[in-house]
Amino acid sequence: MLRLGRREFASHERVIMAIVNRTPDSFYDQGATFRDEPALARVEQAVAEGAAIIDIGGVKAGPGEEVSAEEEVRRTVGFVAEVRRRFPDVVISVDTWRHEVGEAVCEAGADVLNDAWGGVDPRLAEVAARYGAGLVCTHAGGSEPRTRPHRVTYDDVMADILDVTLRLAERAVELGVERESVMIDPGHDFGKNTRHSLEATRRLGEMVATGWPVLVSLSNKDFVGETLDRPVKERVVGTLATTAVSAWLGAQVYRVHEVAETRQVLDMVSSIAGDREPAVARRGLA
Repeated sequence: MLRLGRREFASHERVIMAIVNRTPDSFYDQGATFRDEPALARVEQAVAEGAAIIDIGGVKAGPGEEVSAEEEVRRTVGFVAEVRRRFPDVVISVDTWRHEVGEAVCEAGADVLNDAWGGVDPRLAEVAARYGAGLVCTHAGGSEPRTRPHRVTYDDVMADILDVTLRLAERAVELGVERESVMIDPGHDFGKNTRHSLEATRRLGEMVATGWPVLVSLSNKDFVGETLDRPVKERVVGTLATTAVSAWLGAQVYRVHEVAETRQVLDMVSSIAGDREPAVARRGLA
């Protein structure tokens, strides 16, 4: 059982986490949801299309203009509070590596802290424990926040992923985060080249076998673009193919831009796996 905010998800449920960037320079939507009204419209659409979790980010993941903790708080806290007011049952996640931001968004109603940079601020897990929030424990290959990998090597990339994420997850539980509210993430592209991310996908079953719920953030990433030689706006098909493979291998949570398309892929995989009945089953019966 995965327990996040007011929601509980059975182990076979495949859950969508919709991305809402509160940044003017996001790599995919170029700041389309930086202002409040477009961002709130995005939340409403994502929920209508099947997202159970909204992931709010105040800092672009890649290199760019410096964003202080104070500015990150300004971009996220008021928005978290408004989403909580308008959508009381949705799970609210905030993508941050800073404990100060984590504290402020939890006060405003966030349910999950999505630590995409691998515990670089160890106090973030303490905040999650103190507020009863969930936590995403990610492998970032030891990278500093907002840096790109350069000639990164691993003897065994999945062994490293497991070592890091399991240590972070166990530490979080020791600090007081509920075990049912901790997820592990292989961190596609973070501290990895394209071959590393492909191998992490191919061996995702090894993460699933640990028993921790696995979150994957695949949407329109560089490893998809390099694999197919496609620019950012032409990576949806590759993303959905990777999503289907990840779903078949047992990942549970999917951080995405395209909610409706991802919902169809996950529902199809769930039905093939025998976890979901077809929406309609008339063929050969009429």
